[in-house]
Amino acid sequence: MLQPTGLAVLDALGLTPAVEALAQPIDHLFGRAAPSGRVVLDVRYSNLRRPRLALGVHRAAIFHILHDACRQAGVEFELGRAIVGADDGRLAFADGRASPRFDLVADATGAASPIARRMAGFLGARRRELAFGALWATTPWPDDPHFDPRALQQVYRAARRMVGVLPVGARPGAPDRLATLFWSLKTAAYPAWRARGLDAWKAEVLSLWPQTEGVLGAIRHADDLTLARYGHHTLARPVAARLAVVGDAAHSTSPQLGQGVNMGLLDAHALASALEQSPSLDAALDAYARARRWHLRLYQALSLGFTPFYQAEGRVRPWIRDHVLGRAALLPFAPRLLAATVAGLLLDPRPAAAR
Repeated sequence: MLQPTGLAVLDALGLTPAVEALAQPIDHLFGRAAPSGRVVLDVRYSNLRRPRLALGVHRAAIFHILHDACRQAGVEFELGRAIVGADDGRLAFADGRASPRFDLVADATGAASPIARRMAGFLGARRRELAFGALWATTPWPDDPHFDPRALQQVYRAARRMVGVLPVGARPGAPDRLATLFWSLKTAAYPAWRARGLDAWKAEVLSLWPQTEGVLGAIRHADDLTLARYGHHTLARPVAARLAVVGDAAHSTSPQLGQGVNMGLLDAHALASALEQSPSLDAALDAYARARRWHLRLYQALSLGFTPFYQAEGRVRPWIRDHVLGRAALLPFAPRLLAATVAGLLLDPRPAAAR
């Protein structure tokens, strides 16, 4: 999901219209408990002080648009290299060779980054593997009035099971509109899930949310579903000599708040702004780290705190979610606060012109 924060960065790059052409506007995040039907999540972007819809977008679409923009800007790509580290502007490759010395290395290689892992070991910020991950698949958008094309919809059984459907627009060059279906699963249980067979899993999903039958029909093999593993880590300082770490390499967590791609875009914008405005590279790296520090720490803490209410064993936290947090969401100030939280706007990190 592209939140208003990430969209502000795309605005500054002039890429929002291209993304909007492939994406699906999202106004509503909605979740209910099964079998009671109790509403436990109800967030609308129209409740923001300055409303702006989020966008559901397929990963291939956002990659295609950013990649094209890089090529048009003259960026050169060198593929087929396995990078195992970086030291003072030089990349270390798996074959034992090293690159020439660069003015700056920006590590955007994701949560499994070997560069960031070495930094984490040095800084004492070890990655905490989360017990729950998710299975997800891309399917045709269901032709069913039960599914709102402007909403992320979820159904929960306690916090042990969760199924969701998100409209994600279209892939580049293909007009068909798509959905992403995801299913909460303990990563350690994945082998047992495969052993049970696809039909047993579909029966479990249908017992939780019968209207997903049309979505499930497009999933014919276990390999149609990808297992996403989640971990939590935050580099205390995402910079070193001639090195800046951005996105999931610098900070990863559960996707419950839908901030991942937006945090990466915000990091990139903050780094670019710091490089443009600072008198030296060292000053720019310091400015980048300061600019992102408190927004990142807030959302990393919120994600770590909220995740057990939606992905965990036991009954206490789901009960609190359904009966305490659900009622608190009905208070007069709650709709705007919830919308601002999901939109990523607490400690508003957007460029000043977008606020």
